[in-house]
Amino acid sequence: MYFYFYYFNRNYKINSYFSFMSKDDKFKKVISHAKEYGFIFQSSEIYDGLSAVYDYGQNGTDLKNNLKDYWLKAMVQLNENIVNIDSAILMHPKIWKASGHVDAFNDPLIDNKDSKKRYRADVLIEDHIAKIENKIQKEISKASKRFGKSFDIDQFKSTNSRVLGYQNKIIEILKSFNQAMENDDLVGLKKIIENLEITCPISGSKNWTDVKQFNLMFGTKLGASAENATDLYLRPETAQGIFVNFLNVQKTGRLKIPFGIAQIGKAFRNEIVARQFIFRMREFEQMEMQYFIKPGTQHEWYSKWKDNRLAWHLSLGLGEENYRFHDHEKLAHYADAACDIEFNFPFGFKELEGIHSRTDFDLSSHEKYSSKKIKYYDNQSNESYTPYVLETSIGLDRMFLAVFSKSLIEEELADGSKRVVLKLPKILAPKKIAVLPLLKKDGLPELSKQIIEEFKWEYNTVYDEKDAIGRRYRRQDALGTPYCLTIDHQSIEDGTVTIRDRDTMVQERMKIEELKVKIKNELDIKTWLSF
Repeated sequence: MYFYFYYFNRNYKINSYFSFMSKDDKFKKVISHAKEYGFIFQSSEIYDGLSAVYDYGQNGTDLKNNLKDYWLKAMVQLNENIVNIDSAILMHPKIWKASGHVDAFNDPLIDNKDSKKRYRADVLIEDHIAKIENKIQKEISKASKRFGKSFDIDQFKSTNSRVLGYQNKIIEILKSFNQAMENDDLVGLKKIIENLEITCPISGSKNWTDVKQFNLMFGTKLGASAENATDLYLRPETAQGIFVNFLNVQKTGRLKIPFGIAQIGKAFRNEIVARQFIFRMREFEQMEMQYFIKPGTQHEWYSKWKDNRLAWHLSLGLGEENYRFHDHEKLAHYADAACDIEFNFPFGFKELEGIHSRTDFDLSSHEKYSSKKIKYYDNQSNESYTPYVLETSIGLDRMFLAVFSKSLIEEELADGSKRVVLKLPKILAPKKIAVLPLLKKDGLPELSKQIIEEFKWEYNTVYDEKDAIGRRYRRQDALGTPYCLTIDHQSIEDGTVTIRDRDTMVQERMKIEELKVKIKNELDIKTWLSF
């Protein structure tokens, strides 16, 4: 179950054309840009698509791989006591009984009797809250246009009667909503839906069934024939592959506690209401690390990993104001402490990464169900014990969406024109350098390709000779390419090229060797991860 908490002291900054768009309009821009520039496509699109399943295009794959690499370098390469594994998607069915997923991995569902459509009860209520939040945003947008530069958002939110009324309404809903979710009160959830007069998006009716629990795991079969096939599940999380390999990794790696096992891998959940683009999908990737520690030290490590993970996020420069911690009021059956790092997505603050103190639940449970001894022998204290676990788990697709959506900006320039620019953290950009010959003649293309040979061994580089140079700059801005190198006739004469910075649009002329030093300094992983 989930616990929701909203607050209203948010900072609205007038820093781009998108600033006072509605959340829906901003999000539509993000989705449209992702497709137009080869980042994300609807899966099976030529067959009208498959709901909540997406394919990453050529640029999206590069960005996604760069995110993985950035996480792995920080988590594994820079930590001598953390190693990386890749466990199988198909696992023994007893694993999911031991982990609690068979009995407890459920969502509250409700059916509309007229449309015959099924919905998550908590999502219906959440959507209703989001509609009220959109009304607040519309009031702010109207007031900002009316008052212009003199508009004080905080004062308006704290004094405007309509906004205050909307805020009080949300607080009132959340009070009963949180209580119902905490207590697994399915009757209470239906009562909230009825009291709010929430209608079915398809039929428009309020004719609802009772709320029931639904298990989210995908079932499959293993075997050559239907009669002898074994019932399996597609894994709903990657963590269990780490736990069942604890002894293998610890012994072969001769690892001493504390140590961690990291993994990036696919997981699958049969989400009934998968929505918000790649935020909630049926097939997704996780980047997880399970840190094995001595019992009694979990609170110290929990605090340390909270600080460490937030610092990793902040290193990307997306803005400290876009992150916040949300401590769980109701803990999962395996945890003694848990929190989320939430990010301000186009649709509001939502979970990006979870940090959980899992106690010894996982290893103890697998020991019980497998009948195999899973203990760690501590040479220093001369004792055997079941380690506790501290988990950090981040959704790779959600991380992609956070970076992509926050980086997409439409700027109004000094001459009154506008440009759409994807100001990705430079270390994550799909292409780092675009080489642009000013003309398609006079030896400029040949020199450009020689320069690509100089850089392509270290950086993902692209060649672009189509259209006027200004249009090519705009195209690379929209793709998020940090540096454009323009090759002209002077380049042939003295070996200099013009480098243009994506974010500032400042152009400098310098020699190739100087360029190499400049780009290396700005893309040095040590600079980015020194936190």
